[in-house]
Amino acid sequence: MSTSVQDRYAGAVMNTFGPPALALVRGRGAHVWDVDGKEYVDLLGGIAVNALGHAHPALVEAVTTQLATLGHVSNFFATEPQVALAERLVGLLGWDDSARVFLSNSGAEANEAALKLTRRTGRTRVVAAQGSFHGRTMGALSLTSKAAYREPFAPLPGEVTFVAYDDVAALEAAVDDTVAAVVLEPVQGEAGVVVPSPDYLAAAQRIAHDHGALLWLDEVQTGIGRTGAWFAHQLLEGVTPDVVTLAKGLGGGIPIGATVARGDAATLLQPGNHGTTFGGNPVAAAAALAVLDTIVAEGLLEATLARGTQLESILRTQPGVVEVTGAGLMRGAELDGPYAPHAVAAGRAAGFILNATGPSRLRFVPPLVVTSDDLDALDAALPAILDTARAAAQEASS
Repeated sequence: MSTSVQDRYAGAVMNTFGPPALALVRGRGAHVWDVDGKEYVDLLGGIAVNALGHAHPALVEAVTTQLATLGHVSNFFATEPQVALAERLVGLLGWDDSARVFLSNSGAEANEAALKLTRRTGRTRVVAAQGSFHGRTMGALSLTSKAAYREPFAPLPGEVTFVAYDDVAALEAAVDDTVAAVVLEPVQGEAGVVVPSPDYLAAAQRIAHDHGALLWLDEVQTGIGRTGAWFAHQLLEGVTPDVVTLAKGLGGGIPIGATVARGDAATLLQPGNHGTTFGGNPVAAAAALAVLDTIVAEGLLEATLARGTQLESILRTQPGVVEVTGAGLMRGAELDGPYAPHAVAAGRAAGFILNATGPSRLRFVPPLVVTSDDLDALDAALPAILDTARAAAQEASS
């Protein structure tokens, strides 16, 4: 049955992702089931999207109630969920009433809006980091450093300078009075959960502001509780960005993005400068509000810290894991050889959805509702998964 679905996929869907590994039909909490009825613990969470897991009652109720009330009206009109969500995000950031929010449909769109915002400063240069990932639309792609993503679509818009991540001296050398913004991820997710030094973002803020540039933090993957704080930069002292971009966990699986700016940056986009048909859709906004409410009601920030500590401990005790990075439920594990893709396959066979971000790197971004029992099951299964993967990689290379 699963082969049939996957064959149909190949015959109807553009081949932008390669063949799908599974055909999934339902989920509950941090578990999913495929078309053959096999159950998996989902440690990828839709790529850090499903903050509340699958089929959370609060999210289901919010979406269905709003859709039955008012589904879509366009941005010619205001709706209560749109305004309430914008107010809530500003409040969670702790910003003053100068801040404003632009709602869109994805992280790439949130970053597109932010990039356009930087152009309204009158400057055109942006400094980004090596290892960065900000999206695949043309503007966001111009900020994404991986050559394999960029080169087929060159020339890309903008004047972007890439510098080494977590290198203050490199920022000092690259940022001058021609720079509109410095854009950084507080933790680089697609690079494999790369965590900078504790003083790096504060230094980036100082350098940017010394030259009249904006500090723009891409919290698409790190935001909305993923690291155990509402936003990863809040784990640090003295970091207050000018622009923050959000998506992924914000909607809990319903597509939504947000660009939040404060001070003068909040006034740069004026009528006619930018727009969106679906952004701020009341159903998506209601979903996001339900996610935020549930994180509070169920104590998921505290749970994320506790489960993140448990996950870190599990990974650190695995033979073959040489480094563990990250915070909360955003963890990277460096293996002692290039068998991470084989570990993903072995994980599926054992009933776990894993993710490899490189030949020797695994990323763990499960739903914030993942349980201690789910992680205990991973602990019991992971030694055999890694042994199987190591052997498969050795056989493939022989």
